[in-house]
Amino acid sequence: MTTAHRPALALACLAALAGASTARATDSTALTLYRSDSPALYASQGGGDIDEGYAVVREQRSLNLAAGVHDVVVGDLPNALDAEALALGFPDGNAKVISQRLLLAQGAGAALSGLVGHEVSVLGGSGEALAGGTLLRAGNGLLVRGTTGTTLVRDYAAVRSAEGGFPLGSSLSLRVDAARAGQARAVLSYPTAGLGWRAAYVATLQPGAACRMRFESRASIANRSGRDWHDAQVTLIAGEPNMAKASAPRPMASMARGYSAKAETLPQQDSLGDYRSYTLPGTVELPDGSVSQVPLYVDRTLDCERTALYENGNRYQPPRPILERDYNPGGGSAIVSTLKLKAFDSLPAGYLRVLTADRHGTPQFIGEGRIEDTPKGSDASITLGTAFDLRATRERTAFQVDKAGRTLDETFRITLGNAGDSARTVTVREHPGRWRQWTLVSSSSKPSAQTPDTLEFRIEVPAGGKAALDYAVRYRWTDDEQPQ
Repeated sequence: MTTAHRPALALACLAALAGASTARATDSTALTLYRSDSPALYASQGGGDIDEGYAVVREQRSLNLAAGVHDVVVGDLPNALDAEALALGFPDGNAKVISQRLLLAQGAGAALSGLVGHEVSVLGGSGEALAGGTLLRAGNGLLVRGTTGTTLVRDYAAVRSAEGGFPLGSSLSLRVDAARAGQARAVLSYPTAGLGWRAAYVATLQPGAACRMRFESRASIANRSGRDWHDAQVTLIAGEPNMAKASAPRPMASMARGYSAKAETLPQQDSLGDYRSYTLPGTVELPDGSVSQVPLYVDRTLDCERTALYENGNRYQPPRPILERDYNPGGGSAIVSTLKLKAFDSLPAGYLRVLTADRHGTPQFIGEGRIEDTPKGSDASITLGTAFDLRATRERTAFQVDKAGRTLDETFRITLGNAGDSARTVTVREHPGRWRQWTLVSSSSKPSAQTPDTLEFRIEVPAGGKAALDYAVRYRWTDDEQPQ
């Protein structure tokens, strides 16, 4: 566009927006938040908006309409909303939307976009007033409608909000046909990024030989949308709806004000199609750039199971028998500590932090792991870390292939060492993975569990001592399955 065309464009903007009305403060807001595991949403460092997460917003706005066809500006919208799914309607039927245009908060003037539709004063370099009234547009200059007309200001030093606040975000320009002038109730709905939630669990192991834990469950709600949400009614969705559009939003903290883990203040749980919903009681304040927490369930004491696990291989099944001697030599010497619990109710996916008291009674962190969506009555397991005093070695002690007889025999010895001052039980988990047809020929200890792809043994290892496990397996295959 040439310089000669710019005055004509400015006059066109004046003509189009000179009669624009504005949307007033939000009356009420309902937020439906979907689970997001984006680290950026929950990070304690870094600022600005985050184009991650997914939420559906339903706002009620009070609009001051004129009779007939005119323009309305709705401001203070999130920066990463889905423009194609944005809709505004008038439930009372006294007006209809003819067309709409989303004005994105981008570039150096992004901070001014949130003031579109609000009362402002535009000041010069010496503090003199250049214009005052309703800000209609912020971009290549400021378009301000005052009592004596509409002014386009290009050179200015400051903008002051008459309402005291400085809302951020995008704006929606609407052309509306109203049956009569006056206040009208409008419902605005849209999906947006910058909002998301995930479960946060804390398990404090109780003293004693039995595995017992104090279990706390919360929802961490992140807001990096570019605007504050006041007195919002919030529903959390657990599950993974499909997001078809690549351009659509993708799905230490403090407790949200006014919440406690009492039964009467807990979310109301329900089903939503194939998913699970949690509706928070009351309303919530979600400031921009915050991570808030609310309880999901009442704190409780649960039984659990701790395991020292030495595992080799996985559940992979090859397309043909594997006859090479050096296949699956072993996974090193580390023995990991795991924790398992049974879900007392539907547990949404999130992270479980585990604490235990030291000899002074102070809770100390001993590991963290992820829990996937877990239905009621199912097991949830995490790996806490590597056991310091336990080590293992694994060696192949016999190997023989009989191609004519279509068999393979393999024997292993696993030696477990315990440098601690108390006896330990180690679970050895092996995956005979050379072929799907196999049998356990012999073992120095009886298996504690056996499935088509897994062998498990529970081995007692004395304090300051060692223990060994020997076992042998035989693989068989048919002529059609014979390796080349």
